[in-house]
Order: sequence, then C-alpha cells, then structure tokens
Amino acid sequence: MLSLFFPRLPTDRIARRRWGLSWRLPPASTAHPERAPLVCAGRSTNAMRITALDESAEGFGLRAGQGLAEARAICANLDVVEADPAADRALLDAIADWCDRYTPLVALDGDDGLMLDITGCAHLFGGEEKLIEDVDRRMTAFGLAVRIAVGPTPGLARACSRFDGPRRVAPAEAVSALYPLPISALRLDPQTVMNLARVGLKTIGDIIPAPRPPITRRFGPEPMLRLDQALGREGEPISPRRHVPILSAERRLADPIMTEDQILDIAGRLAAGLKTSLEARGEGGRLFELLVFRVDGKVFRIEVGASAPLRDPVRIRALFQERLSVIHDDLDAGFGFELVRLNVLLSEPFEVRQAALDSQEDGREDLTRFLDQVAARLGERALRLPVPLASHWPEKASIHAPAADALKTTDLAVAWPPTSLRPMRALRPLRLLHRPEEVEVMSVVPDGPPASFRWRRVQRRVVRAEGPERLSPEWWVDGEDAPPRDYFRIEDAEGQRFWLYREGLYERRTVTPNWFLQGFFA
Repeated sequence: MLSLFFPRLPTDRIARRRWGLSWRLPPASTAHPERAPLVCAGRSTNAMRITALDESAEGFGLRAGQGLAEARAICANLDVVEADPAADRALLDAIADWCDRYTPLVALDGDDGLMLDITGCAHLFGGEEKLIEDVDRRMTAFGLAVRIAVGPTPGLARACSRFDGPRRVAPAEAVSALYPLPISALRLDPQTVMNLARVGLKTIGDIIPAPRPPITRRFGPEPMLRLDQALGREGEPISPRRHVPILSAERRLADPIMTEDQILDIAGRLAAGLKTSLEARGEGGRLFELLVFRVDGKVFRIEVGASAPLRDPVRIRALFQERLSVIHDDLDAGFGFELVRLNVLLSEPFEVRQAALDSQEDGREDLTRFLDQVAARLGERALRLPVPLASHWPEKASIHAPAADALKTTDLAVAWPPTSLRPMRALRPLRLLHRPEEVEVMSVVPDGPPASFRWRRVQRRVVRAEGPERLSPEWWVDGEDAPPRDYFRIEDAEGQRFWLYREGLYERRTVTPNWFLQGFFA
C-alpha cells in the first residue's frame, strides 16, 4: 500500500493558482521572497479560525484551529483566504485521477490523502524506491507538499506517512516502524487517545507489549483492532474510487503528443492489442474508456459504448473519433499528453456469426453501427425506444430506454404489441402526458361519464363518451388501500378526443374520487 498525505493541500491549491505549478521548485521558490504567510480560515464555534496554513505561517508559531484574531495579532501581514472545502476536494479528486497512472486501485483517505494499492505494479517503475521517488518528484513539480510511505497494510502506510515514519516498511519491520509513533497514528477518536494518555499509553510501543484484555475492557475493542489492522493480523480493504477495468492497455510516450489524430492512432493500436485478450476470453467490449494524461497532471476520460459486443480495432477507433469530434474544444492538449490508456469497462460474450455469401452485412449489423455512431457523437440517450413493462397503470406500462439497451432486450422481428393485445390498440391514445393532470368534471350521475370538464382553464363540453374501463390497482406495489381507476374515452364539441379517468369509487364514502386527464387520441 502506498499512502499519500498532503499536509497543506488548501494553501498549495491557492499558491498553484497564484504562482503556477512549479512554485515549490528552487527556481520559483526564490521568485517571491516577500510573500506574506498564507492561511485559510473558516467559521467554527462562532469564530473565524485557521483551517490550513503554509510553511511560512507555521514559522510564526501559528497552528490549525487557532482564532484568526489571535493569529493577526501574532503576524500583522497575514494573508487570509476563505476556506473552500469543495475546491480542495476537487483538487484531491484530480490528483486521484492522475494517480491512475500507477495503479487502478486508488482510494480517498480522508480530505487530505490518498491510498494506492500498488500490489504487482511497483516493478513497472523500477521497484518501490523508484516509485516513491517518481511520485515525490512529480508532486513537487505540481506545487504540492506530500508525504509518502509504502507499507504492507493501509494502516501502517497511513501511520508512517502522516506521523513521520519510515518511507518504506517491509512486512518484517512493521512492529519496529510503529513502535515510536504516537497512539493517534492508529486512527483512534480523540477521546480514546486522551483516555489512553491519562494512563501513560502515549505511543504505539506502549500498547504493543501490554496485556490485551485489560485494554479492551477499559477502552473498548477499537485500539487493539486498529493495531491488528496495521500489523496485518486483521484484514482492512480499501474502497477504490472507480471500478477496476476488465482489460487495460497503455502506451507511455517519450515525446508528448498534441493532436487528436495522434491520440486516435495510439487508441487504434491499443485496441488491436486488446483484441487478442478479448478473443481469448470469448468476449467483446460494450463500454470502452480512453484516458489521456497531460504533462501537467490533467487527466481526460473519454467513454464510448457499443450496442453489441465489439472487438474490432477499426470500429473502436471510429467510435472514439466520433466522440473526439464533439469534445474537441474541451480536450486541451496544453504541453502535450505523455500517457494514453485504453480500458474495457464492460464486456459480454461475443457471438460469432457466419458471414453472408454475398459479402454483405445484415441489417442488424448496419443498425448497430448507426446506433454506436450516434451514441458516440450525441450521447446514448439521443436515440431511445419504448420497452414494455409489466404494469397495470398506463404511465408505467413502458419506458423509453437507450436504443442500444432496448435492442438488447427485445427482438426486432417480433412486433409490439403481441397479437393478444392488438384489439386494444384502438382503445389506447397515441399520446400520454408525462404525468396525469387533474381536471374539474361535471357529470349527470356520479358514476357516469363526464358531461363537461375544465382543463388548463378551458371549459370543454362533452358530446360523446365511451366507458368506463376499470383498471385495478397494483396492491403489491401501491398497497391494499390504493383506489382503482375508471377510464373514459370522450370527445368534446370541437372534435378533440381525450382519455380521462376517475380515481376512486363513489361507494367508498371515505374519499371523494378525483378526475385526471392522461392522454389524447388522434
């Protein structure tokens, strides 16, 4: 596990915006010798208090949680910026995206840290020491203060990175690495840390040889559980931000690339490399993700989907070409891209079909190509098809799903509705409102059809009516007390035809039935 701790993330964010990415490097650090100490402040316990501060402010003896008035009395030229947790979180998310270059298993560790599972990845960078050096060098170039530690467990790596422990700990060195660290390195709540300190247990080395039963009885199971997790005696999984791709291929570039054609050329080569792996699995990709890592740390994620399992590199490249033509203005190359990765996020069994004797593709193949191109350019919801659902209520009887998903669950050769329901087609309107709208109805008899109704401030006189057609409620969904509906097909004096229903029954005196307009006939 590799733990990254950013002790000054808020102030580094502000400094990056003011003085650029390389303000921490030696040439840039001397460019602003007169800059005032920088702190971030926010309201806490009815007072403005320091939430973050830079090295210069620490040199004046300021600390997090200190009142802003007291801090100004100590340092008169203090540079105060309002705290912005949302911006800090956005920066941490961007750093996490960039860390995907090392491993796909990247998890957030609080508001100021990351946890990376580098199992099986360190050798790609020359070993753990080289990996630590690479992360440290690049983070410094980005203007970020970072503390790094690698350990066999998340708890051990986190304790070492946040409390000045060794940067690299082997499994056999776990106990010796934890021994001098404070008890708070075990991620205990402040009250438990205070209670342990009162009885002289201030470091982890104080509780490692101590008898476990007395500590558990007095302070609960958490101290020993955290210790066992740090030492690897108890499992402690991390929660990656993103799903691990099924297959992945990447290309690290010695010379950064700038143009979309270069990106597409590499994407096609990566797709050709993944084709063999997909064939070995007997699968095709349904969802592909192209990641391009910019030199300055910005990461762009481009996703395209396929309506049917796909592993043809030419078609995969064409889908990304369609997508890039839409996001062209958002894909800022800056100083170039140094890493390109292609992931398969979703795959399904690939059905091999016999080619036609006339060398012509069937209509379904042409349709899937068309759907994929439209979805890549305009989004998967640009084309939607109605899919029938099992429901009594008309507004729940179908849903408009993306065309690719609708074709996957239905057969184009089967007409809808089924033969048994076709006589009812004339009884259903061509257009339904998104939600039924309530209307005011006048009727001759309580249970009879409406004589007139008022909808959207317009009074309409009914000249013809058919019904009622009663639909029973779905008691297993809406409950046993849900009222039934009586539907009427009516025509007003102007020749317009409507579909109205009465919700509830007059014989049930507890509730007065209400009338709603749900659709329109041709």
